[in-house]
Amino acid sequence: MKIRSFNECFTLLTTILLTSQVAITNALLKRCYHCRSRSELGSCKDPFLFNATQVESERGVSAVPCASGWCGKVIEGMGSFREDDYDMATQRMCVQRGPSDSEDRCAYTVYNHKKVYMCFCQGDLCNGSNRPYVGHKWIGLTSLSIIAVLVLMWIEI
Repeated sequence: MKIRSFNECFTLLTTILLTSQVAITNALLKRCYHCRSRSELGSCKDPFLFNATQVESERGVSAVPCASGWCGKVIEGMGSFREDDYDMATQRMCVQRGPSDSEDRCAYTVYNHKKVYMCFCQGDLCNGSNRPYVGHKWIGLTSLSIIAVLVLMWIEI
């Protein structure tokens, strides 16, 4: 059984950690989808079918930096709950601050003197869909990488 040198293990571990930190650091800059659509027109309505790279080529939809890290989605004109409601509009945006308890949520509220259905979420491009934001995947990936390196330190590949 060959035991790896300290320098080899240290170099490998440093490379893995730095690579995972670059991915985590990029995610620290939170972005939100920014768009507005009326009824069936436009690309902002639900279901929202775009990801971060596709919005670059979609007219009227963008991924904007968000200093607060809180994104929002507002649906106006849902009083009749009909798909063909002509005054129904969907808007996605960055909000200046989230709820006081810092919890993601959706609820009916009054916004710009109108009763709307509004959602708040915290995370990179979280206002794109109804799926919950999964932000801990990098932590798991980093942990598995560290365990793999520690195992490799003691055995030969």
